[in-house]
Amino acid sequence: MKKLRWQILVVILTLVVVGILLLTQQPTLNPLIPILPQPASGGIYTEGLVGSFGRLNPILDLNNPADRDIDRLLFGGLFKFDSRGIPQADLAESWGNTPDGTIYNVTIRANAFWHDGQPVTTDDVLFTLSLLRSQYSAYPADVRALWDEVEVTRLSDKTIKFALAEPFVPFLDYLTFGLLPAHLLASVPADQIANADFNLEPIGNGPYHFDHLMVEDGQVTGVVLAASENYYGRSSFIEQVVFRYYPTAQAAMDAYQQGEVLGISQITSEILSEALAEKNLALYSGRLPRISLILFNLKNAEAPFLQEKIIRRALMLGLNRQWMVDTYLHSQAIVADSPILPGTWAYYAGVPHIDYDPDAAIASLKAEGYILPADGTLRAKDDQQLAFTLLYPDDELHALLAQAIQKDWAGIGVQVTLQAVSYDSLLNDFLVPRQYQAALVDLDLSRSPDPDPYPFWHQAEATGGQNYSQWDNRSASEYLEQARVLVDQNVRARLYRNFQSIFAKELPALLLYYPVYTYGVDLRVQGVQIPPLFEPSDRFDNVSDWYLVTRRALEQTIVPTATP
Repeated sequence: MKKLRWQILVVILTLVVVGILLLTQQPTLNPLIPILPQPASGGIYTEGLVGSFGRLNPILDLNNPADRDIDRLLFGGLFKFDSRGIPQADLAESWGNTPDGTIYNVTIRANAFWHDGQPVTTDDVLFTLSLLRSQYSAYPADVRALWDEVEVTRLSDKTIKFALAEPFVPFLDYLTFGLLPAHLLASVPADQIANADFNLEPIGNGPYHFDHLMVEDGQVTGVVLAASENYYGRSSFIEQVVFRYYPTAQAAMDAYQQGEVLGISQITSEILSEALAEKNLALYSGRLPRISLILFNLKNAEAPFLQEKIIRRALMLGLNRQWMVDTYLHSQAIVADSPILPGTWAYYAGVPHIDYDPDAAIASLKAEGYILPADGTLRAKDDQQLAFTLLYPDDELHALLAQAIQKDWAGIGVQVTLQAVSYDSLLNDFLVPRQYQAALVDLDLSRSPDPDPYPFWHQAEATGGQNYSQWDNRSASEYLEQARVLVDQNVRARLYRNFQSIFAKELPALLLYYPVYTYGVDLRVQGVQIPPLFEPSDRFDNVSDWYLVTRRALEQTIVPTATP
């Protein structure tokens, strides 16, 4: 027995030694196992949508932002654009073009289906184009005119060819329109599409499908969408999206505070301070595709001094643009330096910024011979007074901006007479016939990710086109000509950089600001991001990443034990 106990003791000691060696040489599992939340399917996101229900049809929604927001989740086009304005495939699987940019072949995804299970085909493209080209669509006349010049050929069920009469690189912009199902609507005459039952119960091809309308007292008060099971892209985490209509942003804010909605489609200046005070409401802001600016009629004989770039620069130095943005737009805008939108691939960050400097403005005017008489406040040179009329749209914001501009320029000895006119009158009675001296206007570049400033600044557009300032600079025009016909994006970027540099030196117009769009979403909704926008509905670009429900994922972390 004594001998046996001794053998057992030896075995135990040996096991202890081996155990110690193993502990000192091998990694061990961390006893703490972190539990990480991961997005999971489920949940209902409800948004307070400012506006009213019209028709859920991408060919008819251009004038109703509320409809367009919903259609963004229901319908897709052949192409979409990323936050920098670079074309990306949507329903298209692939595409190619000839080196001269006149022919584009596009192939539709094999796994692209309508929500009723039917495949998306080139017949749907041809049908939708027939509606877009018709007089009954909501698309502008210039877009319909462009399509009249494009030859469209069906090559197969999934492949289609577009032949242009001449090179036009921004063409892919025009292939982002939402498709409509030919198998459901081809039998409906174009003049009856606006009243079709389809617009109340649409069948789309996007990440969400139509579920039902919410109706109270005969009025549509909301729209319910559900995640599509046959969407070609990644399935959305949020199973249901509900839009509730509200007449104003304040009404939508009230609904959020009462727990009726988790999001507010637009945080306007009227509710901004209230929204900022909501600790559980996250605000997301993105630059809108608009530019507010002062146009000069560079051919107006009654104000010949506006043709002098030194005078235009002095006027820019005399504008306190940041103060206007902070005061009248509640900082919901970005001071503008380029006619090309910042954040896009064509924007040149090296464009010089002009700060408010009234002393430099006065010095520049004096150097040009415009002096103040001893008994006055109006600068003049050879009996030519620095005085002109500024037109502006007849609304509260533009009136405040115009008054601020008038005051700033009075401070440097320039007299401005203000004249308020309606939007339609400003365009048709003054800008189009070139019967003005200066005008405060907003340039809307919505749904145009490709910059293509040609229509507004090329010399050929000075007569009869949209170059309302009649700027006539041959070098700038040549850069714009080449940039819209050369396919290589790097070359185009260099051409637009050169154009922006000339614009900054010449200042044919004085750029004021790019407005900002702000969107409110409760903190319970995760994964939300907002890029620079080409229209407000772009806020849903990454809707598939949003989530309300999480699951727990176990993760073991191996931690090596240090050896002595």
